[in-house]
Amino acid sequence: MSKPFYVNINVPKELSDLAYEILQVARDTGKINKGTNETTKAVERGIAQLVYIAEDVDPPEIVAHLPLLCEERKITYIFVPNKTQLGTSAGLDVGSASVSIIDPGDAKELLEDMITKIQKIKMG
Repeated sequence: MSKPFYVNINVPKELSDLAYEILQVARDTGKINKGTNETTKAVERGIAQLVYIAEDVDPPEIVAHLPLLCEERKITYIFVPNKTQLGTSAGLDVGSASVSIIDPGDAKELLEDMITKIQKIKMG
């Protein structure tokens, strides 16, 4: 299956797995926003530190605006393969198309390292 049109970087599996772990720590010790509406607001307000976007969203238009919005606001984002796993990592019983970390809590150093790795991937 090919990647959706809005996916503009390939994230290695080990990096997306680490991203899920960081999200769980931030959920328990910091603050996260769940869902595309809340994530979009966090990006527009400039308070999101990392935005997660699921690759298996249908219809894709639900999250297609997020990469561009994040680029405009200079907020790092990561694509994760599965909205169900994203929802679970965010503490939901259902999938989530997108999630944002507002306050990483105890995951601060891990988050900073993750952002550096994502930026290196984007640069090529």
